[in-house]
Amino acid sequence: MNALLLSASKEGNTEYLEHALPIISEFLADRTIVNAVFIPFAGVTISYGEYTTKVKQALASLPFSIKGIHEFNDYQQALKDADVIIVGGGNTFELLNQLYNHDLLDVIQQSVERHTYYIGWSAGSNIAGQSIKTTNDMPIVQPQSFTALNLVPFQLNPHYTDFQPPDHNGETRQMRIEEFMVLNPLATIVGIQEGSALQLNGHSLSLKGNKDAFIFKSGGKTIVQPQQDLSELLK
Repeated sequence: MNALLLSASKEGNTEYLEHALPIISEFLADRTIVNAVFIPFAGVTISYGEYTTKVKQALASLPFSIKGIHEFNDYQQALKDADVIIVGGGNTFELLNQLYNHDLLDVIQQSVERHTYYIGWSAGSNIAGQSIKTTNDMPIVQPQSFTALNLVPFQLNPHYTDFQPPDHNGETRQMRIEEFMVLNPLATIVGIQEGSALQLNGHSLSLKGNKDAFIFKSGGKTIVQPQQDLSELLK
């Protein structure tokens, strides 16, 4: 399987997906990509058409065409025919809800297992893990299940940060993940900071970008450096 799981669509003050372009280009370098299908289901405050146009404009320098899944009559066939499936960010609960509603989870899994490349950011990365239980999003809808694509055998936390605003008394991201570990003691969670991505190529997994990532497991926290090999997490 080949998947690129970006933490976010922006890093700092960069333009939309600007920082991701070299990472995506490198990821697709050894593959001829003709058509890409974009899944805009996570967009709640933007229409599917507007979201697709935004992504097309941001990725216009890449040598393939992008079409929104909502533009097809047969969603499942569109994904089966795609060279690459792109899944945008937004609300993770609504994204997974719509994937269940249209019966697309198995289709995406099978397509990626066979030949299709997968690119996601934010919510689109979150659903690549075992479940969406470590998302940062508010559960504005209730999907059939929290079980996700399981393209990687661990949990993801995109937009990970240790920052806590002064005088803010709410839980930090780490504290939320620690709660999850207490109730899920066998789980592994990878927190990826904005500007970074996990790249899966077959049985190889590595951290791309220039930011550290963090592995949470058994109550502990381990720092992962950029470009570090993380293939052990796939076992």
